[in-house]
Amino acid sequence: MSGSAQHRTVLLEEAVDALAVKPGGVYVDATFGRGGHSRLILGQLNEQGRLIALDKDPAAIAAGGEIADPRLKVIHAAFGSLEEVLKAEGVERVDGVLLDLGVSSPQLDEAARGFSFRLDAPLDMRMDTSRGLTAAEWLAQASQQQLAEVIKNYGEERFANAVAKAIVAARAGGAIATTRQLAEIVASAVRTREQGQHPATRSFQAIRIYLNQELEELSLALPQAVDALKPGGRLVVISFHSLEDRIVKRFLRDASRPPQLPSRLPLRAADLPPPRLKLVGKPVTPSGTEVAANPRARSAVMRVAERM
Repeated sequence: MSGSAQHRTVLLEEAVDALAVKPGGVYVDATFGRGGHSRLILGQLNEQGRLIALDKDPAAIAAGGEIADPRLKVIHAAFGSLEEVLKAEGVERVDGVLLDLGVSSPQLDEAARGFSFRLDAPLDMRMDTSRGLTAAEWLAQASQQQLAEVIKNYGEERFANAVAKAIVAARAGGAIATTRQLAEIVASAVRTREQGQHPATRSFQAIRIYLNQELEELSLALPQAVDALKPGGRLVVISFHSLEDRIVKRFLRDASRPPQLPSRLPLRAADLPPPRLKLVGKPVTPSGTEVAANPRARSAVMRVAERM
């Protein structure tokens, strides 16, 4: 979902092209953000077309209110609630679902959100500011073991144990309340530097992903999206780090193969149920031009599949 301070939507045209928008179709932008993809989809729909957009960030919902278009409905919900949202809207099947994962540029660039170690601000990190623990609250109560597991598993940080130990030692002297405090604590524990990367990058990513249950939401959303698609409908997913992309890649791979039945069943290949999805093209990454204009796009990977 990342962009620049002005919020450039990553892989904007590529993602909407991949949806193969039908003018009278029904589409879901499951990660509305600031509406970059949604605006382009609306531009390809006729009067009968419909777009349902979801986001759990109240600021995104407020931004959606600025688009006066009767074909668009913006709903405050996590994409893991896709099935529930569609049921409430009376929608049985859709022609396409777009998931643009991760943290958006406005979330990173607004200091008060507490996502960025480059801006000194209260440690919040919640995508949905209306519920849940802030990062500061979680850091105050998590055990050293839990801290280490989260930072290792969600940040792939090789110095996770040292970072966890440093956090526990630091909070004994007072609350860890700001992004700068946490960044300095982490930097003191990360003994080697990755080129071009702040030493706190992996730990901040880990805490954000854990607090917002991002990987769990993704694992819930993918099968719901496939269930919602009409035959020929497209699922388009943009990931921004390896943990997300691994989940997407494995899910699409498994759903594009025939169901695995016990080998002892006397069935021929032709008798097996067909796979639910077919993969469309190869993974797409941003062009060098896009990355030069928007460095946050550099890690994006887009995968596309079509409902059989």
